[in-house]
Amino acid sequence: MPDTSTGSQSTSPRWVYTVHLDQPSFEDNTADVDRLLRELRRRSGWHNLTCDLEWMNELPSMLRDSGFALRCTLFSDGVSAVLTGAAPAGEDRPALGLAVDLGTTRYVLQLIDLASGQALGKMDRANPQGEIGPDILTRIHHAARSEGLEQLQDMLIRDMNQAVEELCAEQGVSSQAVHNVALAGNTAMTHLFLGLDPRWMIREPYIPVVNDPGLVRAQALGLAIHPRARVYCFPNIGSYFGGDLLAGIVFSGLDVRDEPTLLVDVGTNAEVILGNKDWLIACAGAAGPALEGGVSKIGAQAGPGIIDSVQIDPESLDIEVHSIEELPPAGICGSGIIDLAAQMFMAGLLDFRGKMVPERAPELFVQEDGIWNFRLVPARESGTGADLLIGQPEIDSLVRSKAAMFTILETLVGSVGIGFEEIGAFFVAGTFGNFIKPDSAIGIGMLPDLPRGLFQSLGNSSLGGGVRLLQDPEAISRVKKARERITYLELNVNQAFMNQFSAAKFLPHTERSKFPSVRIPS
Repeated sequence: MPDTSTGSQSTSPRWVYTVHLDQPSFEDNTADVDRLLRELRRRSGWHNLTCDLEWMNELPSMLRDSGFALRCTLFSDGVSAVLTGAAPAGEDRPALGLAVDLGTTRYVLQLIDLASGQALGKMDRANPQGEIGPDILTRIHHAARSEGLEQLQDMLIRDMNQAVEELCAEQGVSSQAVHNVALAGNTAMTHLFLGLDPRWMIREPYIPVVNDPGLVRAQALGLAIHPRARVYCFPNIGSYFGGDLLAGIVFSGLDVRDEPTLLVDVGTNAEVILGNKDWLIACAGAAGPALEGGVSKIGAQAGPGIIDSVQIDPESLDIEVHSIEELPPAGICGSGIIDLAAQMFMAGLLDFRGKMVPERAPELFVQEDGIWNFRLVPARESGTGADLLIGQPEIDSLVRSKAAMFTILETLVGSVGIGFEEIGAFFVAGTFGNFIKPDSAIGIGMLPDLPRGLFQSLGNSSLGGGVRLLQDPEAISRVKKARERITYLELNVNQAFMNQFSAAKFLPHTERSKFPSVRIPS
């Protein structure tokens, strides 16, 4: 770990150092590689810095051809450090980093200039493993088949190589210029990326292969970047708490704040972290699919033509929807469903149990097979040519998900003996955080009734954490310290959670005093 106490250390926040070495002499006959590493250790503070055998073979000539002046790229996982790039100081060779948010459905790449810290090109792509199965469980079962794991890893690596090549070409550089990779994903996706068998993650007692794989040679993974590049995967806490959450901690700065702070990331699960610079506690629960729009027949991830907000006039019951890029609506994402439920409740179209009230406006409801559906968009206005309908079972699923989300938050906060009113900031990460309206989430009892200014959208905090790490080596130390401080709260055996969950399955809650700002329809 860098020693920041010595006056000799450079204050550079980057991974790249230009060094000018004394040339060998009879008075100083230190070996070439030892000479270089000695200076790099002094400059960077990474006292356990090493280099690959291949560099040892190349460096003597490179040093002499450059007049013993090199620009070197380093990388570390907080325990060990390694030389990942070297070039004559006078040559204009870029040294790039690649931040990766590896999601189940999509992955995002971001190039970083390691010398300046400047963010360069960015790319968002569908995860090709979706061809095998849209969900993690299907992929884990597929990985257990003969050559299934190899297939899953290969299809991801091949697609990623193509993406990196295209991304680098846009910047006018070769993919060989990428020396450092910082990747964040959930535990299962990290395993599939590394080619590690995830089968024991879904069997009691739910044990992953490894939580902190350290620095991995890119070449061993088949990544078509610099052959001596290294990949750092943000470490996991366990099977259900992945490195993407640690990346989010670093990006949000939760781990360096004085006041208690909440961070929520909604994906397959709702993952929540509470803490500050002194302590961190985390938990995860199955509150994700309905909040992502994943359980509705017209549910979809946020994208062009997808409804992200809904407004219903409580008097006239006129409905206004907004779709992304204002295209004819063809589906609805999680924030839109939350908006819809809140608006229906405020307009008296849902009762406190979350049940539809068709007698309030019979023209807005359709009954199919004995099930009531709310007509959100008529066929003549939709992008599909058919009515966009939300059924009672989908509202029921949303109510369960919102109850789980609020109960996760309430249980976590209560476990450390504080109240919601003591929270200094509330971060919401991911696409969910980009679109969600706190008023709507509070209106259905999904998020606590706090001053709206406390809620902050982080965007892609998983990618942001990777970018931060490539821009600032001190982030590695923060990841390591945060991981050591996290206490994981297991909800499956928490009786308080189960009791509170039942009480939260109403709009906004059975205890309405918990939501004083919510106007309850008469």
